[in-house]
Amino acid sequence: MNIRNIFPRQLQYVNTAVVFLLVTVFLSTQSCRESHTPRPRGYFRIDLPEHSYLSWRSDCPFYFEYPVYTKLSPDDQPGSEPCWLNIDYPAFRGRLHISYKQVDNNLMSLAEDARKLAYKHSIKADAIAEQMYVNEEKKVFGVLYDIKGDAASSLQFYLTDSIQHFLRGALYFHLIPNPDSLAPVIRFCREDIVHLIESFEWQND
Repeated sequence: MNIRNIFPRQLQYVNTAVVFLLVTVFLSTQSCRESHTPRPRGYFRIDLPEHSYLSWRSDCPFYFEYPVYTKLSPDDQPGSEPCWLNIDYPAFRGRLHISYKQVDNNLMSLAEDARKLAYKHSIKADAIAEQMYVNEEKKVFGVLYDIKGDAASSLQFYLTDSIQHFLRGALYFHLIPNPDSLAPVIRFCREDIVHLIESFEWQND
């Protein structure tokens, strides 16, 4: 008597179970042999324009050159003062805030406030580098702060003639800071800020 005729349905189930078990073991063995290396995170390509500048003059006691691909406008936020400006980078969602103060026997206090505002970001910054700027001929002196890491502001600076005028600038991006994706933009904006500083002059009456 053929055993297949007695238990045909039971044998069919056994054969199916055995095949399924063999396939499962084979696939698990293959997956263990393969090593999966995670792909590095990619970022969108950012097209940076050629550096080009315009002269800006007004009734304020200073003038400078600013990028043609930015939008310069007076700061109209509550609490702003005369000669406070915003230089916006629409393509990068960035803004350079510029504020101006007249010096009234308080130069050291203004310079210390600027330093504290830069180092306020040291909690999230990896490092903060200071670069001094001195132009005796134009009477323009200042410090540029490079703020590395995940800080909200990546570049700040101040300029003064050490007698009458004091100007401070701070660059912010209106997005979650990511030093890897923003690095090319920060380097690009840094060139603009350095150009602003080097082209800067006081306009005395």
